[in-house]
Amino acid sequence: MGLSLINIGFGNVVSAERIISIVSPESAPIKRIISVARDTNKLVDATYGRRTRAVIITDSDHVVLSAVQPETVGQRVITSDDSQEE
Repeated sequence: MGLSLINIGFGNVVSAERIISIVSPESAPIKRIISVARDTNKLVDATYGRRTRAVIITDSDHVVLSAVQPETVGQRVITSDDSQEE
């Protein structure tokens, strides 16, 4: 069983095994999570200055911002899981 990496845009990847959730950044609780992660140096901004469309929360309490839609990232995780089973 190898390391499964998910492309989150612009050549950036995240380990699929570490992802807890992939959410939209629009709600107030998610904005608070981003703010707390920024204050505690656990925020990774992988948007390259573009609009944040997906927020990825990991099991190590790191928060990753992506410019790719949450549905797209989620589909990539599912596709990665399917290829791991084969």
